[in-house]
Amino acid sequence: MSESNQKRSFRLEILEKLSSLITAGFGLVAALAWNEVILELFNTVFPKQNALLGKLIYAIIVTVIVVIVTVKIGNLIGKIKGRDSNNKDNA
Repeated sequence: MSESNQKRSFRLEILEKLSSLITAGFGLVAALAWNEVILELFNTVFPKQNALLGKLIYAIIVTVIVVIVTVKIGNLIGKIKGRDSNNKDNA
């Protein structure tokens, strides 16, 4: 690989990493905003006397959703990688 191609590849890698970091940052901001809304909803549904119960239910629901989404994304990535390796073998 020539020096020019190495520089271009390095710049591309930096841009890809920056893009990932920026996207993750915006995702965190969105998650924090939704967290505030959902907490306020639970505080409305579960008044101060039941605040601990509301927070517990909230934590369980969020955990279940995160686990389901993580498993689904993992399965999707596995399928895509499987297709990619099959395509490389057939090429």
